[in-house]
Formats: sequence, C-alpha cells, structure tokens
Amino acid sequence: MRRLSFLLVVVGLACSRGAGPTLYLGGPILTMDAESRVVEALAIEGERIVGVGSLVELEGWAQKRGATRVDLAGRALLPGFIDAHGHFPGAGLATVHLDVNSPPIGDVRDFEDLLARVTQRAGDTAKGEWIVGWGYDDTLLAEKRHPTRRDLDGATTEHPVALWHVSGHLAVVNSAGLAKLGFDASTPDPEGGHLQREPGSNEPNGVLEENAMVGVQALLQPSPWEGVKMTRAAGEMYLSQGVTTAQSGAGDQSMLEGLHAMSRFGVIPLRLILWPLDMAADAILDGSFEFEPDGKWVRRGAVKLIADGSIQGYTGYLSQPYHVPPGDDPSFRGYPRIPREKLIEQVAHFHRAGMQVAVHGNGDASIDDILDAFEQAQRVAPREDPRFIIIHAQMARPDQLDRMAKLDVIPSFFTLHTYYWGDRHRDLFMGPERAARMSPAKSALDRGLRFTIHCDTPVVPMEPLRLLWAAVNRRSTGGDVIGAAERIEPMQALRAVTIDAAYQHFEEADKGSLEVGKLADLTILSRSPLDDPEHIDEIQVQQTILGGEVAWRGTR
Repeated sequence: MRRLSFLLVVVGLACSRGAGPTLYLGGPILTMDAESRVVEALAIEGERIVGVGSLVELEGWAQKRGATRVDLAGRALLPGFIDAHGHFPGAGLATVHLDVNSPPIGDVRDFEDLLARVTQRAGDTAKGEWIVGWGYDDTLLAEKRHPTRRDLDGATTEHPVALWHVSGHLAVVNSAGLAKLGFDASTPDPEGGHLQREPGSNEPNGVLEENAMVGVQALLQPSPWEGVKMTRAAGEMYLSQGVTTAQSGAGDQSMLEGLHAMSRFGVIPLRLILWPLDMAADAILDGSFEFEPDGKWVRRGAVKLIADGSIQGYTGYLSQPYHVPPGDDPSFRGYPRIPREKLIEQVAHFHRAGMQVAVHGNGDASIDDILDAFEQAQRVAPREDPRFIIIHAQMARPDQLDRMAKLDVIPSFFTLHTYYWGDRHRDLFMGPERAARMSPAKSALDRGLRFTIHCDTPVVPMEPLRLLWAAVNRRSTGGDVIGAAERIEPMQALRAVTIDAAYQHFEEADKGSLEVGKLADLTILSRSPLDDPEHIDEIQVQQTILGGEVAWRGTR
C-alpha cells in the first residue's frame, strides 16, 4: 500500500468540486422524482441542486444570483446513471490483459484467432510468467467448445496461460498453468467448483469452474501501476457513458484498500460503491480491517455472497435440467456454489451484524435457497429495512417474485442477457419458454417490486443506454424479441438505473433524481430516451457532470 500511495501522489488528479450558480434550460429535464416529472429548468449552486421546475419559476433566482445559463438546445438532462452492479475497474482490463472477446464485443472468431493472441503476447512476455486473457465465449467460437490445455499448449508451453470465460465463472489454463496451480489427476473437485477432465481420464483438461478458479483469481490482481492504468481507463469509460456512481461488486481486502486510496488521490474521477466479499466483511466485523470511507466519493455497500454460477457457463443452479445439457447427463441442472445450509448461516451472520446482504443468484434453484436464507435471517433478527438484493435473479419464477415482494427484496436484473445471449438462451441453455421470462422486469413491476438493471461490466461493456434499450425492447443480437411480455417502458427502465439504483445502495437521499438538496450529478444526452424507444441505443452522451462540475465532455 505504501508503494501504491507513492504512485498515486505522482499521478493523482487535482479535482475541484462544485460550480457557481448555473441554470440549465432549453431541453427536457427528466427528474426521476416520485412523479417522474419532466420540467423546463434546473438550478445548481456548488455541489447541489437548488431549484427544479418551470423557467418562469427559476428566472428570478438566476437573475439575482447572476447564474450562468446553459442552453440544452433540445438535448435532454437526466440524473447521472448509477451502476447497480458491476466490477469496477474491470472495464480497464484490456489495458493490462489480453482481450479475447468474440463479436459483437471483440473480434476473436475461432481458436486460430485466440491462439494467435496468446502467441503474440508470449513473444513479449518473459518465460515462466503468466499470460492472462479475458472474455472468450465457447458458444461464439467457431469450434463451439471451450479451448483446453492442449489447445493452449499449441500457443506456448514456456508460459503458464489463463484465459477467463466471458461470464467470469470459468477459466481455462494450459499444461504449464495446471502445473503452477498444482492440479493433476489426483486433485479433487473443491466444494462449489469443478475441474473438467479429459475423456476417459481423471486428468484435468484445463477448464476450471467456479471455486476451482480460486488460484487463478489472484492473476487478475494488477500491480500498483497496472491498477492505476486500469482504473484511469475504466473511470474515463464510465464518465463517457454518463455514469456518475460506479460499483465494485466483489472486493477482497486488497481491492477495497486500493480503490479507496486511488479515490482519495483523485485517480478515480467518479463516485464509487464498494461491496466486500465475505472474508473482507468478516475482517471488518472483527476489527482486523478498518474500512469506513467517508461516503462522499467512496462508500461501503452490501456484503456480497455468490450462491451459484453462470447460466451460459452451465454452472447456474436450476430446478429443471438445462435445455441442451452439457456432456451426457440429460438431468444436469448445474450446482450451488454455496450449499443451502451454509448460505442460510452466512446470510444470517451478516444480517445479524447489521450489514446489507447481496447474493448472486442466476438459476431458480439458487434463488430458492437465497430467499430461504433471507426469510430465515429476518426471522432470527428482524430489521425494518434490510434491502436484501438478489444479483441477476435471471431465472426468477413468478412464485419467487411473489416471495421477493413479501420480503421487500430488490432483484437486480442483468437485462443485457437478452441482447448478448438471448438466442442461445432460447436454443441452447433454457429453451424458448424459460428464455422468454428471464430477467422478468415487467413481472416484477406488476408485483410492485422495486428493481434495478445492470451491465455487470466487464462481462459486457458499460453501456447504460444499450442497457435501457434492452430492457425496453428485449431484442437479441440475432434480431429476435426474447420475451415480449417482459418488456418495460423507457421511464421505468430509466428509474432502474437512477433513483431505484440509488435506493438499492441506500443513497436515495443524495442521488438518483433531480430534486432540491440532492447532488448535482447529471448527464446530458443528445435526445430524450422517451422520444424513440426503439433506438435508445443510438443516443449519445454529451456531458457528464459530477457535483456541478463538468467531468466529461463529448466531441460532438
């Protein structure tokens, strides 16, 4: 940490905060207040909003204060977007590691492309050092399978190689990587994880699932200088997309300390919510790790638990078998990463200690376990407003949404699955009926559930406008609508990335809507998302404003 602090002093940004009296006018101003009003004018002074309403109402204030007038010229002004769930600064991974994504995110189409990337990086890497890549997708590669250790050995045998699956829930390593990790035919599967094996043998084939990746996860930890590069790149990317509050949704102690330090020295140019993983949260509770940020730019949020894996990695835990199961077991339905009784115990432990709890759950069997845990936690330690969160809640059934409503659970939907994987959920993973009701935002809305939507970056790029478009249209990369009945209106989608995301983070008093007294965290868009719902993804972010100051300005 001393080395990191020294680097931050060297590269830190001088950040002035707050603005003189300013009046925004001349375009639709979407407040996201309780009535979802669209108004004519917004007044800010310093870091806060001081007036919202008609131009007539605010003209007197502007004249009295000598306010600067900003003419929106028909553009739309909104609250800055709030990341309900992601992995900041993962958006900057490509500054440090190989990008092996396939279209539409990247350009790796087959094993030849993949191995060429690894071979090229090997030429620039000292022998024996790890080569790490992120983002391969077995369902998008021409071979329609995971690369194995033998495939990766074709690129290099003199470097250990680890390539992360786009889901973040699997990785593949070469033979040198297996040796480094100490994995061989005698290595048992860990609880909540699996080492895939070669046909007819116990020899690992290099593909590691869930908790079998623990040794590989440390490879994504950057050096201090790499961390600064990643974070600067991620911060710029988020600001360019209108995001004013980022979220890091699974931090160990080292990551929490590093991000907090970088924010203090101005390397992170936006606000940040940090979710500790269970071990870091336990260290906070027992006093061995003091972590209480001041809350202005960095805030500690919920403790994060991971109950299952990824549907597109076949590690999500379902109540019924996968539509096209992997391997030769037609009854395969995934598996829990945390056994049910242990999950119930962990949730109750953190809930009893007064912490907010967020649990990753994709498959409906996993969601059953999570809801049982939330129910039990409230039974043994009732709290008036715990704001339990289910991250992704991808395959939530109607009866589970009913339970969420009774428990005031907040589902946070990874709605971009309908775009990036919708066709394959329909044809491969879930089948047409289940795929049509994944990320069931409209069903949640019908039950009065307050929900959020998110990008889960770096799984997919941080693109809130594409996220809004996906929630409204649910159109796949193949052009098909995946579950028309679960589409929602643009205003409903906008609330899920502004005021409802602020509510999820216990920050609705300060953020998420344009109301007097709240922070002047704003974004200016080329037009209102309410005007042309089918083309929300074509809207451009033109300015991002933090605490009244322009933090990012587009070139258009």
